[in-house]
Amino acid sequence: MRDYRVATIKYAPHGTTFDEPNKDSWRLLQAGSEATVLSSKNELVLIKPVTSDTPLDEIVRFLGESYDIILAEGFKRDETPKIEVRRREVSSPSANIKGLAAIVTDEPLPAGMKQFSLDDIKGLADFIEKEFIGPQGSHL
Repeated sequence: MRDYRVATIKYAPHGTTFDEPNKDSWRLLQAGSEATVLSSKNELVLIKPVTSDTPLDEIVRFLGESYDIILAEGFKRDETPKIEVRRREVSSPSANIKGLAAIVTDEPLPAGMKQFSLDDIKGLADFIEKEFIGPQGSHL
């Protein structure tokens, strides 16, 4: 175990709702609250209505500086470095991914891009540590 503090962000382009009509969090938002946090002994959920996609860097600011690295799923058009996970049976190469740093895949790809097999967890973790967490890793 490498003992890094990690946060994740899941992009849900079709929307996800954590609050339900007639619950207190829903009422607070309907009453004009710009954001609400649902807190329980097991989790915190921030609900902040927006009128358009929120840029990744703005979402990262909500998390603060308590993490060594933040992993985000989606955000293909964002400029931040990316590692694509591709399975031969499920997906084809993604076009126009800005900042693609590596690919994790179950098929050999043409040379030129850093590649990892789906089973090479240590190799991928070493790559992330060296490129994004280590001293020279000032990408994020």
